[in-house]
Amino acid sequence: MEEKEMVIIENSDGSTMEVELVTYLMSDDRINNYLVYSKGEKNGAEEDEVIYISKILQEGEVLKLAEITDDNEWLEVQKLLKKIANN
Repeated sequence: MEEKEMVIIENSDGSTMEVELVTYLMSDDRINNYLVYSKGEKNGAEEDEVIYISKILQEGEVLKLAEITDDNEWLEVQKLLKKIANN
């Protein structure tokens, strides 16, 4: 069985949680980066794994995660995921 790569995320309130790294994504223009991760949650009758996608922002030496709120950016992220799924 393949060993899961784990990363620690610090929440805005200072609490931390360990999540499984699924993959990193980089936009085609190489400007935006995204973290795809799982908290180990299952959903539905088939118990599909729930994944989360956040935009990575760099503030000085610190990397922060931000919610993707722009619909066009979501479409771009979906295209990036489809490229991975088709490989």
